[in-house]
Amino acid sequence: MTVKSVDDLKIKIFADGADLEGMKAMAAKPWIKGLTTNPTLMRKAGVTDYAAFARQVLDAITDKPISFEVFADDPDEMIAHGRVIGGWGPNVNVKIPVTNTAGQFMGAPISALSKAGVVVNVTAIMTPGQVEAVAEALDPETPAIVSVFAGRVADTGRDPVPLMSACLEVLKTRPKAELLWASPRELLNIIQADAMGCHIITVTNDLLAKLGGLGKDLDQFSLETVRMFEGDAKAAGYTIPS
Repeated sequence: MTVKSVDDLKIKIFADGADLEGMKAMAAKPWIKGLTTNPTLMRKAGVTDYAAFARQVLDAITDKPISFEVFADDPDEMIAHGRVIGGWGPNVNVKIPVTNTAGQFMGAPISALSKAGVVVNVTAIMTPGQVEAVAEALDPETPAIVSVFAGRVADTGRDPVPLMSACLEVLKTRPKAELLWASPRELLNIIQADAMGCHIITVTNDLLAKLGGLGKDLDQFSLETVRMFEGDAKAAGYTIPS
């Protein structure tokens, strides 16, 4: 099937960002089903008070899930942070990194929070083996999100689609857990994720702006590109001496 508009997609699109006004604008769109953020995006956006920013977002967006990440490195502290963040609102998902900075699998925080009914979003995953370990740690009765960084996998020269398909197969043991395609690099990734049955994809606002190009006529696109080059050359005042 040719995807001509966002309405043709089965996958849920989550907006990824840390600008309050941008997040509110994205949340107002019916085809945005949730939102994610992380400490790196918040820092780039100039956020200085993590909890205050989160509460501003949650006051403004009450009807869609929003993921906020712990930033502890100790498993017990992750559990404590996760419980606090999970208590900020009924639409909060708590992001837990798959490992700490020492590379130790964070199965204990994942398990403890999931068993407590907290919807965790396990992040920074790169391999089906990590997905398998996460699936074993999740409570089968609690919804969860398993975020595999397919875009970063692609950055290593590997095709992420077979890897994501393998991850999806692993998650069949946890039907309440959803596979999320993280860090897409181009609009095509949304189509790829949708076609292979991924449940969710996180997309930044700059990439979301390209959704209007879905199914665009390529001859028309070619002509627009030629006109762009010609217009920019004139606007710059370029000349070629004879």
